[in-house]
Amino acid sequence: MADVIRHVGACQLTRRGGRFDVLARSILSQQISVQAARTIRRRLQGLLPGRRISAAGIDRLSDADLQSVGISQQKRGYLRDLTGHVVAGTVNFRRLARSSDEAVITELTTVRGVGRWTAQMFLLSGLGRPDIFAPDDLGLKNAIKSLYGLSGRPTTEQLEEIAECWAPYRSVASWYLWRSLDMPLNAD
Repeated sequence: MADVIRHVGACQLTRRGGRFDVLARSILSQQISVQAARTIRRRLQGLLPGRRISAAGIDRLSDADLQSVGISQQKRGYLRDLTGHVVAGTVNFRRLARSSDEAVITELTTVRGVGRWTAQMFLLSGLGRPDIFAPDDLGLKNAIKSLYGLSGRPTTEQLEEIAECWAPYRSVASWYLWRSLDMPLNAD
């Protein structure tokens, strides 16, 4: 990890956007390329007041509007469910900001299309929690496999054991692990 930190430089991990926006982006980017997700997000923003992705803005759009920007039927359902939870107050971002990590995960996974990994990414980038590690993240698995010279893909238990030494800053360690995937092999 020390080599990665020296190569990458200072950590640039910051909270991104509004809290609804972070979750909506996560839903939009599921199982598609980064470029495709970016295109869909930009088109969606073009339909919204101030180009801001919000529950109120999504609630005002028709399914035809959402479909017109490339959002699949399944993801429209997920966005509608998230929007419904936020509008009804069953998902309350102020309350989540004061809740424990596990309480946030429990609450968010009641929303269709939001699993444990998505909730963990929300904790990391939406709430800026410092000690989040998502052992199911493929990028983290690949980075640890490479950096630690493991022969096969590491198990959840191996990942959590390795990550334990980074507590209470596993979010920062995760950021560096993701950056390591962009490094040339055997970088000095």
